[in-house]
Amino acid sequence: MAHCSLFPKSYFLHVVLIMFTFLVATRLYASESPLTLDYYASTCPTVFDVIRKETECAVLSDPRNAAMIVRLHFHDCFVQGCDASNLLDDTVTLKGEKKAATNIHSLKGFELIDQIKNMVESECPGIVSCADILTIAARDAVILVGGPYWDVPVGRKDSVTANIDLANTNLPTPDESLLSIISKFLYQGLSVTDMVALIGAHTIGMARCQSFRSRIYGDYGFTSVKNPVSESQLSNLRSMCPPIGGGRTDNNISAMDYVTPNLFDNSFYQLLLNGEGLLNSDQEMYSSVFGIQTRELVKKYATDPLDFFRQFSESMVKMGNITNSESFVTGEVRKNCRFVNT
Repeated sequence: MAHCSLFPKSYFLHVVLIMFTFLVATRLYASESPLTLDYYASTCPTVFDVIRKETECAVLSDPRNAAMIVRLHFHDCFVQGCDASNLLDDTVTLKGEKKAATNIHSLKGFELIDQIKNMVESECPGIVSCADILTIAARDAVILVGGPYWDVPVGRKDSVTANIDLANTNLPTPDESLLSIISKFLYQGLSVTDMVALIGAHTIGMARCQSFRSRIYGDYGFTSVKNPVSESQLSNLRSMCPPIGGGRTDNNISAMDYVTPNLFDNSFYQLLLNGEGLLNSDQEMYSSVFGIQTRELVKKYATDPLDFFRQFSESMVKMGNITNSESFVTGEVRKNCRFVNT
């Protein structure tokens, strides 16, 4: 089968809080990562080829699958580290993360990981963790829609626990303030530069009406440039996302980069320069009064796609190296990514 000084006092207090959070994060994640590039060299030498072929099938069948896989990886690493905790289904004895407010409507593509896992298990049973599969697949998915390549260190173990509370608190939300999102990235040991680069993955992402309603009926008209294209886009968004929510329209979706929605490029940042970011949290990186550093990074990546690719690659490796130290002691290689081994 073929595989297819001007700032208020509260600002400085928030900065102090962020710096404290960064120090805590440094202590949490500064330990030497046990991951290596050749972890499976002798035990499963074909693993990268198998994952690439299966990921290629998924993305060629629907380019939107690329964003789903990347999002799964991101949402995994921000809760307990990259340990595949968000792939676990609820059971009588375990409450998973899939029903967290930040995940229940945004995480999709679990069956794609199941398919990849099945193929890897048939090749190398009991060897490759779901956490590694998800990390490798995220890299391959980005490449398949035009993004950069990076080497993926491997050797992660799958956790035997999940944490819905951390999923609700650690993950950024669409209407969150810039300073709050920065603090969440710093807590993971990721810098402001990492944050701006990683959010660039929204160049291939989709968002639900419920996530951008406040934006398109709020300051979108004030931040966006006044030209026929921008005004037409706002009109389109409002037509599919009415101001009053609660109905089926909440689930209507729109690309976060409407210019090249299926291509991993830097046009997402160009939209931010035009004030056309679909999510409040994205546009804040350019428009917020507190976005001194983020604004310059947005300008930089909007004009230099190679620099964006370079930084995105580095930041993805850094995020992928957020490990759950406990999983290396109590973790396992799950036979089925949805359930702990019995």
